[in-house]
Amino acid sequence: NTPNGKIIDCFAGGSVRGIVAAKLGYEYLGNDLRGEQIEANRINAKEVLQDAEIYPTWTCGDSLHIDTIAKGYEADLLFSCPPYADLEVYSDAKEDLSNMPYKEFIAVYREIIRKSCELLKDDRFAVFVVGDVRDKKGFYQNFVSDTIQAFIDSGVSLYNEMILVNAGGSLAMRAGKQFSASRKVGKQHQNVLVFYKGNPKNIKQNYPELDLSYIQDEMCEE
Repeated sequence: NTPNGKIIDCFAGGSVRGIVAAKLGYEYLGNDLRGEQIEANRINAKEVLQDAEIYPTWTCGDSLHIDTIAKGYEADLLFSCPPYADLEVYSDAKEDLSNMPYKEFIAVYREIIRKSCELLKDDRFAVFVVGDVRDKKGFYQNFVSDTIQAFIDSGVSLYNEMILVNAGGSLAMRAGKQFSASRKVGKQHQNVLVFYKGNPKNIKQNYPELDLSYIQDEMCEE
């Protein structure tokens, strides 16, 4: 992110992103539909940050109206982890994306992305952590690609992609039974999609040069 930058999170279902942003000196605005989750975020932030000068801001509302909720907010980074369709249902509210059939989910999801991208300054990055999910028949929904297309249609292009490897836990044991019964393989990763709004030729002038020499030093030590 840019020095003293502002971060917007349209699916702020947890406290970690806001707390880390504050620790690093960034202004953070996160929105979530569930009041109980927002309250839990604020309590957790108080426990961790205590008397810190910078605190994350969380708002409660339907992110379909993020353009109104965050009106006038000029973000330097859009960073979020959206609900993975109906993989986990968070509430019984009709506005909750996790309650919607996939086709309806994607329509609303695309609109939230579009409005969030409008709050993002030019020559800035957006990061979404996503993973594909299966439908009731067991086929993948193509959620990762739908996310990429939603950003492209909003004028924000895919620039980088990384893989976040999750802790294995009991996956090996579960995956074996699952594969034997249905030939479904286990999934142990999420996709970190990095988008850019603007001209990438401007990155060098807008972002400080990074000293990554420590990576080579660590590799040499090994």
